[in-house]
Amino acid sequence: MLGTIVNTATILVGGAFGAIVREGIGEKYKKSMFNALGLACLVLGANASLSNMGKSEYPVLFIISLAIGGLIGTRLDFAGRLDRLNAKINAKKKSDNNSLEGLVTGLLLYCIGTFSIIGPVLSCLSPSHGWAFNEPGNTYLYTNATLDLVTSAVLAASYGWIMLAAAPVLFCWQGMFYLIAYYCGGAMPEAMRIELSIVGGVLIISSGLGILGIKDCKTVNLLPSLLVPVVFYLF
Repeated sequence: MLGTIVNTATILVGGAFGAIVREGIGEKYKKSMFNALGLACLVLGANASLSNMGKSEYPVLFIISLAIGGLIGTRLDFAGRLDRLNAKINAKKKSDNNSLEGLVTGLLLYCIGTFSIIGPVLSCLSPSHGWAFNEPGNTYLYTNATLDLVTSAVLAASYGWIMLAAAPVLFCWQGMFYLIAYYCGGAMPEAMRIELSIVGGVLIISSGLGILGIKDCKTVNLLPSLLVPVVFYLF
């Protein structure tokens, strides 16, 4: 569990640093950072999806997941609700920063991937349940924490203090997998992790396309797609 605490702390530290220096960054530099962030999302998302595609037991499951998830998200109008809430926040701040979409992008980058899903499981299954600082079971989470430190700084420099809200969400996300391992002995199917990584990778790519202004795929409407593989393997 110590690895998750460290990972959460790095997001807070990196986010605070990025938010502090944000005011001193000119618009052309912010635009450059947005471009870099968008490209990074495309690469990370493609890596998460393609590296797991060949391991999938059901290669069409991610397509079904995206279709069903997109229908649910569109019917519930997640993107529209987010846009309206973001407009209210910007009206109060007198800005046009799309901060809530930035937060969603950050959550996808922090939470989707092998490190953030398997890391808590390995941490729990280690002899000390991951409470020893030098416990090998925490290696994945320490690696993830290093990546998130840099990512959170860049995101906060682009979107501001709201990015710190991702820290408690990450803690709950990794804590969920820790508890699954604690009570079920690491019973989460590997196949489920693979499908989550594929779908999550596609959503990260979708975020990258939006950041670069290439195509607004309404990524928020696709978020329910992550639930489909979970429900599929539960049944």
